Order: sequence, then structure tokens, then C-alpha cells
Amino acid sequence: MNKAFKIGIFEEEEKFISSIKSLQEKEFIIYDVFTPYPIHKVFHLLKRRSRLPTAAYFFGLFTIIAVLAFLYYTSVLDWPINYGGKPFNSFPSFIVVTIILTIFTVTIASLAAFSARSKLFPGKENTIFDHRATDDKFVIVVNTDALDNLKSGQLVTLMQEDGAVEVFDKEFESINA
Repeated sequence: MNKAFKIGIFEEEEKFISSIKSLQEKEFIIYDVFTPYPIHKVFHLLKRRSRLPTAAYFFGLFTIIAVLAFLYYTSVLDWPINYGGKPFNSFPSFIVVTIILTIFTVTIASLAAFSARSKLFPGKENTIFDHRATDDKFVIVVNTDALDNLKSGQLVTLMQEDGAVEVFDKEFESINA
């Protein structure tokens, strides 16, 4: 079954953001938006929030605990060597290694979590709503399957009033987004 979408193309960020606000006021459900650069205001308008910072925090916390436990075990419990008159538990020498391994682990684990959450993997075919979305245009995609003809016409009029350069229909057999 094909899914139908209305796609609005905008050239200016202000008009794009005002169109998102007016579409939400008229209770249209925005499927997705695409911008050539990150606009943090859009995340707040669409009420989308990422849990990646929380996951990164816990990756770091578990890494710190694991590295310090490993270093303590190896230098104090398993193989205590007195070299240069230092105590077995020389905690200050653990700090640099812990920081480096924490940064490395958080980076790799966050990348893996982001890729898994986004369902990104090599060779995946992705749905491209409009090729200009990553060049210099702002794109709003609205799913029109549940809309009747009157509501669909209001959607086009509303986007054009808000400054859309182009509004068109597009159908897809399957969405891989």
C-alpha cells in the first residue's frame, strides 16, 4: 500500500519555522522535517527529545567504574609490585588512563547507540523525500493518508501562505526512514 505525503519546500528559515508553528496550530501532524543545518528550535517545536545524552552519561559512569575496578584489581589484588617505593594502590596514576578510556568508550558506545536507534547500517536504502533537503532548502513532510481532500487543500494553502516555494504530493511504497 502506498503512503501519500505533502512536501513543502522553503528557502528561508524564518518562514520554515513559522510554517511549522501554523501547521501545529491547525493540528496537522508533521511526519518529518529536513534542514541543511541543525536548528535546535525545530526539536522544541516538534517536541522531540533525544535520550542519547543520558545514555552517554551511563556509558561513561559504567566505564569509569569498570576501569578503576580493573586497575585496582590488577595493581593491588592480583599482582602487587612495589616499584619505586609507591604504594600498591597508587590512585593518581589511574586517573589519566581512566579519562582516556572513558572518552573512547563513550564515543564508540554513543555512535553505536545512535546508529542502532536510527537503524543505520551499511548498504541500507533510505527514503529521500526531496533531494534539495540537504543542499540549501528546508523541507516539511506531512503524511496525508488520514486527511480528506478539504484538509489536504487547506494544508497546501497554509504552506504557501507561510512562504513555501513549492508544495507537491509524493507517494512511496515503503518508508525506510
